[in-house]
Amino acid sequence: MAERAPRYAEDYQPGEVFDLGFYDMTREEILEFATRWDPQPFHIDDEAARSTRYGGIIASGWHTGLVMLKLMMRGFICAQTSIGSPGQDEMRFLKPVRPGDRLHGRVEVNGVRLSRSQPDMGFVSNTATLTNQKGELVFRMKSTSIFRTRPGMQGV
Repeated sequence: MAERAPRYAEDYQPGEVFDLGFYDMTREEILEFATRWDPQPFHIDDEAARSTRYGGIIASGWHTGLVMLKLMMRGFICAQTSIGSPGQDEMRFLKPVRPGDRLHGRVEVNGVRLSRSQPDMGFVSNTATLTNQKGELVFRMKSTSIFRTRPGMQGV
């Protein structure tokens, strides 16, 4: 994979949309993640999951959120300039994610604010979504990412 040019806080624009591509959710991955981190019966036990409202195994919401993060790292977050995040303002698990689902990621920039007190960084608020192969919205997260500003631009 070719390395992208660094993208600084001021390079993001409100309304800009990033297509993050696809991620295929496998049964093995769902079971492995849930067994370790979220061992509820509807995530790890076929028989128990069939008797729930889900009618079968579903992915942990936390697993789905981490898939979103992986896609964001692939096509939105610039590893060279990222400083992290102060957290999520909203995280919604809207529909169950099932083995075999093909998830598509998208991020829209809601706003950009350069820090006055720390001019070497800026805040990029965004809404990230995952849809499944049927076009159904399965996950939505509103958050803020912190990026470095372009060197030499502080105080301009």
